Amino acid sequence: MAKIIAAAPSLAGPLLRLHFHDCFVRGCDASVLLESTDGNVAEKDAKPNKSLRGFGSVERVKAKLKAACPGIVSCADVLTLMSRDAVVLAKGPFWPVALGRRDGRVSSATEASNELPPASGDVPLLAKIFASRGLDLKDLVVLSGAHMLGTAYCPSFADRLYTTTSENGTSGLVDPSLDSEYADKLRLKCKSVDDRTMLSEMDPGSFKTSDTSYYRHVAKRRGLFRSDAALLLDATTKDCVQRIATGKFDSEFFRDFSESMIKMGDVDVLTGAEGEIRKKCHVLN
Repeated sequence: MAKIIAAAPSLAGPLLRLHFHDCFVRGCDASVLLESTDGNVAEKDAKPNKSLRGFGSVERVKAKLKAACPGIVSCADVLTLMSRDAVVLAKGPFWPVALGRRDGRVSSATEASNELPPASGDVPLLAKIFASRGLDLKDLVVLSGAHMLGTAYCPSFADRLYTTTSENGTSGLVDPSLDSEYADKLRLKCKSVDDRTMLSEMDPGSFKTSDTSYYRHVAKRRGLFRSDAALLLDATTKDCVQRIATGKFDSEFFRDFSESMIKMGDVDVLTGAEGEIRKKCHVLN
């Protein structure tokens, strides 16, 4: 992992995101890593997962572990460990990762489309999705902090920047919850809602470093996604955001983030004789 992040520091965010997207569908069972087959469209080909990256790095780590101790370490454990190490190597906290997860044998694009927390979600919807995974409102705020690392393509947020009215064809700012000056900067990068080439930093100026500046952006109405902005529209989540944004509670945030990551990494895991330990992460044994 040290070699991977040294060569590509911007991979920390995508590797953390892979773990999130895995755990919210069927639990942390590496189902997000499976390729589609003739008879099945897998999670990784669902619309919300089209922009996932880092699969090659996972296979690289898995191959090393397989060579050292064949048939012992699951892809689910590899993904959980890699996401922790990505945060640590980006100057974030360390937390212990319990091992013994097994790999799932089912991967469904339909499930991924229906069950992943949407970037456009409001707090009631996100809270409901998190609760279904045993995660509470505090976990929602703290794990949203994962947006401290990484980038996003325009289609995941550009609907906040543009609207076209059928009467006169004019475009204007759609989302008043977005700071207008920040919106102007984003428009310079994203020329349209369908711009699939440009990336924007989720935590501008600090997207390769684990810190609390994401919350300062959100507090100033400069969160990239509607789900970021939504944190200010609920009294409980707003209080949490504003507290972290002061920068006076970084050690507390890192402790909370570690605890929430441990909780998420335990969601609906397969153990014992369930599932399998894949030889290669992208295909069933």
